[in-house]
Amino acid sequence: MKKLSIVPFAVLLVVTALAFAFPGVPKSIETEGLDTGDIAWLLASAALVLLMTPGLALFYGGMVNPKNVISTMLQSFICMGIISVLWITIGFSLAFGEDIGGFIGNPASFFMFQNVLDGKPWPAASTIPLVLFAFFQLKFAVITPALITGSFSERIKFTSYILFACLFSILIYAPIAHWTWHPEGFLCKMGVLDFAGGTVVHISAGCAALAAAIYLGKRKENVEATPANIPFVLLGTGLLWFGWFGFNAGSAVGASALAASAFATTNIAAAAAGIAWVLFDSVKGKKPSAMGFCIGVVVGLVAITPAAGFVTIASSLVIGVAASLISNIVVGLRAKTGIDDTLDVFPCHGVGGMSGMLFTAIFAHTAVNAGNATGNGLAFGETTLFVSHLIALGIVVAFSFVGSYILLVITNIIAPLRVTEEEEKEGLDLSQHEEKVLVV
Repeated sequence: MKKLSIVPFAVLLVVTALAFAFPGVPKSIETEGLDTGDIAWLLASAALVLLMTPGLALFYGGMVNPKNVISTMLQSFICMGIISVLWITIGFSLAFGEDIGGFIGNPASFFMFQNVLDGKPWPAASTIPLVLFAFFQLKFAVITPALITGSFSERIKFTSYILFACLFSILIYAPIAHWTWHPEGFLCKMGVLDFAGGTVVHISAGCAALAAAIYLGKRKENVEATPANIPFVLLGTGLLWFGWFGFNAGSAVGASALAASAFATTNIAAAAAGIAWVLFDSVKGKKPSAMGFCIGVVVGLVAITPAAGFVTIASSLVIGVAASLISNIVVGLRAKTGIDDTLDVFPCHGVGGMSGMLFTAIFAHTAVNAGNATGNGLAFGETTLFVSHLIALGIVVAFSFVGSYILLVITNIIAPLRVTEEEEKEGLDLSQHEEKVLVV
C-alpha cells in the first residue's frame, strides 16, 4: 500500500511543478461584451452544481450498509479534488480545446489553464468570461465519475477507484463532451441536442456503471442489507434537486428567459417522476416509501437534463412520468439478473439518460429555443432530430460501455480493484480508511 501511494503523490508533485513552470499569467483581460447579470447567474449556477456532489454523497451514503457509509461518501467527495486538478491540467483542453477531427480537443490549447484568463469567451457563452465557463463545466466533470460509484459500492479499493476515475475523466468523459458540446464535435454537427448533460454525464456514467457492476461481480455480503440512513437519502435528494437548477437552468449560460424555462421544466419533471414512482410502486403492491419518491425524483431530473431548454413545461411532465415508469421497470428487471449494480445506477442514470435523450428528440421545439437549428421533434411531425439521436445513442452507449470496461481491466492490472473478502466483511470504512460512523 505504501509503495502504491508513492505514485499518486509523485503525480501530484509533478502537476505542482508544472503549475510553477506554467503560471498562466494573462496578457490582458477583456471585459467588453460581458454582462454582469449573466456572470452573477453563472457564478451561482456553478456553485449549485458543485453542491450536487455532496448531495450525491448523502444520497448514496444513506442507501448502503452502515459499515460502508464513509467510504461511499468519500468516493463522491474525492472527485471534487482529483477532477478539479485534472481539469485545469488537461481535462478542459480535451473537452473544449481546439478541435482535432471532431473527436477531441487539442491538449495544448489550455494546458495548465494557459490562455483561459485572457481567452475570448466561449462562442455559446459570449457574455461571461472564459474562465467562468471553464469552471461551470468543471462541476459537470466532477459529478460524472462520482455517479458511477453507486454501482460498485461496498467492494472497491479506494486507491484503485481514484485511478479509474482519472482514466474515465480523460478517456471517456472528455471525448463525449467534445463530441456533443464543442461546435466542431461530430455529434454537435449531426444536430444532437443535449442541453445540460443527459448524454455527456448520465449516459456515460450509467453505461460505465453497468460495465463496473459486471466486471467487479457480486458482493460477498448480503445484498439486501437495511439502508444505513434514509434521512440522508432525503437530504441528498433535496440537495440534488436544489443543485439541479444550476445544472439545467445554468446551462442557458445567461440570466435569460431560456434559463427560466429550463428552471421550470426541471422542477416539473422531477415532481412528476417522484409521484409516478410512488404510485407505480403502489400498483405493484408496495407501500409508499421515502426511498421510492427520492429515486423517482432523481430519475426525473436525469431524464429532463438533455431536454430542459428545448421542450415545453407540459412536455416535461410527460417526460418525468414516462422516464420514471421505464426506470422503475428496469430496476425490477435488473434485480432478476445476476448483475450487482449496488444502487441501480444503470437503471436510473443510464436508462434515465437514454430516455431523456430520446424524449428530447420527440418533444423538442424551435419555439422554445431559437438556438435549436436541428428542427422539431417527432411529436411535431419531423424525423431528422429523432434519427440523429438514435444514431448518437448507439455510438455513446457503445463507446462508454466498452471503453469503461477496457479501463477497468487496465486499472485492475495496475492496481487490483476488488477488496478482499475479509476487507469487505469488515466494511470499507475501516478497511480502506480506518474510520467509522459513530453510533450512539
